[in-house]
Amino acid sequence: MSFATHLECSRCGASYAIDKLINVCRCGAGVLARYDLQAAKRALDRDRIAVSGRSIWKYRDLLPIFEPDDVITLGEGGTPLLPVPRLGERLGVRNLFVKDEGVNPTGTFKARGASVGASKARELGARDLILPSSGNAAYAWATYAAKGGMAMHLVFPGDAREINLKGSALVGADMYLVDGDRGDAGRIAQRAAERYGWFDVSKEPYRLEGKKTIGYEIAEQLGWRTPDVLLFPTGGGAGLAGISKAFREMAELGWIEGRMPRFVVVQSEGCWPVVRAYREGRPVETWQKPYGIANGIRNPTPLWGDVIVSAVKESDGTGVVVTDEEILESVRLLAATESILGCPEGCATVAGAARLRKSGFIRPDDVVVLVNTGSGLKYPQLFEQPRVPRLKPGDEIVM
Repeated sequence: MSFATHLECSRCGASYAIDKLINVCRCGAGVLARYDLQAAKRALDRDRIAVSGRSIWKYRDLLPIFEPDDVITLGEGGTPLLPVPRLGERLGVRNLFVKDEGVNPTGTFKARGASVGASKARELGARDLILPSSGNAAYAWATYAAKGGMAMHLVFPGDAREINLKGSALVGADMYLVDGDRGDAGRIAQRAAERYGWFDVSKEPYRLEGKKTIGYEIAEQLGWRTPDVLLFPTGGGAGLAGISKAFREMAELGWIEGRMPRFVVVQSEGCWPVVRAYREGRPVETWQKPYGIANGIRNPTPLWGDVIVSAVKESDGTGVVVTDEEILESVRLLAATESILGCPEGCATVAGAARLRKSGFIRPDDVVVLVNTGSGLKYPQLFEQPRVPRLKPGDEIVM
């Protein structure tokens, strides 16, 4: 069963039924799924849940799906929390971990959100979905919509990555490529949704519930203790908003020991609207002319930005901005020290941790978790072709 009760606006507190298709509140802010956590506390045993499976659906009682037959899953979740001592030695952090989301179906943490979001859409009767996306979310939603028997219409901005276009095509998505940016793609998608009655999932609330399971898994993998610091790369913001929500839910359930982690929002120098809002103490505003190699954190209008700013402040966390050069160096460093080929967004957390260790925000004995949000194999254009000696049949290798 699910203990979900209703949806609640993250800004004005307005309440909405959980059995209707919805995107945002009337005030324009994102809405959050709420649960009867006191009833859940009486009914659920965290240790039994921990051994009940691997995927995110072992937390099904704390996810907003009521009909088991509507669950769309490809085994997402259950990703490893890897100790990375050699990287930690380089950064000066003795207890450093990487939560590696690159092993998810479709290669990124977006699979978690698409699994729950598509499941809820199917439960509520949606048959055609539309999404403007720069890549990873598009491929994830196309995959899960296809698995669930729904049509997926995708509108890509002009710089969408080829691998996500190809993957989305293979699972049968209806695709359009716009000679413009993410905002242009969004406006075209919105008009199509209104014209044809398709459900625009770009701002639907349930993907956040899928992504929050990263937080549940981290706590479980640390023996239900909280890390001191958790760094997450932020674009639209559903990831870190979901993780912070998970830790608040676990605190109310009595599942975790220790204080709330200090949440760190990591963004790039070409687009940092959430960090700017945190530093300047004002609401998140649209970032003009975003750029950068990490597409996933190049979102100029993060829906969940204000939620993240609140979570960062309440946890005594912070925000950090890194350069493209630091991101690329971190991709190489993570691979060379720990054999993890991370995506540029995820490796932004490595660069962020390096900066925060130098500033003293991260202490040497802190338990620090970096979330690598996807596999670097999805970004072949970032890596130089290695120079490999060519041999003829019968040649010998000479060292």
